[in-house]
Amino acid sequence: MTKKRQKTGGGELAKTATAAADRFFRAYYRHSLASDEDTLFDLLNAIHSLNDKLGKSAGANLHGSPPFTVLRKLRNLFHHEAELLHEVRMIHARDIPVVISDLASVCLVSRSLVLQSLKDERKPEVSTLVMTTVRWYGTVADIQPCIFNAAVDVYEAVQPLDLDLRSEAYAAFRHAYDEETLHGQSHHVSGELSSLAADVDTILERLFRQRVGARS
Repeated sequence: MTKKRQKTGGGELAKTATAAADRFFRAYYRHSLASDEDTLFDLLNAIHSLNDKLGKSAGANLHGSPPFTVLRKLRNLFHHEAELLHEVRMIHARDIPVVISDLASVCLVSRSLVLQSLKDERKPEVSTLVMTTVRWYGTVADIQPCIFNAAVDVYEAVQPLDLDLRSEAYAAFRHAYDEETLHGQSHHVSGELSSLAADVDTILERLFRQRVGARS
């Protein structure tokens, strides 16, 4: 990610980048409030579009963000094979009472889905990055930490660009970020799930299979 302060290109390019950034934060806010397949797909498309617009307007991009790389690969898979979105399981943390998490929900995908997103990847280092960035629990991956951390990376990437962001969703994200900074808290999360009562791998794999069965 580009860190040093730089100006966006003038005129329409700057407006386009600003609109894309605000669109991303609105999509992230909606997904955070009530996540489902539609909010996830909108979020993945929004971050993909934002990365493209940043490259055109300021020479900035999100390619240095491992969480973004994970989401980009999954977005490309879902873009061409949208029916695979039905294989994603979003579960609120309160529905997994024996599991401790620093996030409000989990977003589960199978190992086979992650591998499928990488089937045309020619750079082994990208495949390795994706496989080591998601949180694995047996044959199930939780990509919710990638979603959260990618949003942080987006926020940090757009700060030096002097975009005129005005959405309420962006303002809410900025407020939360500033509060964390004020209290010396980390902006990124580990996303690791733990449990004193049971094996987390077994819990998530069972939940994933149950929800697959409920939809079939």
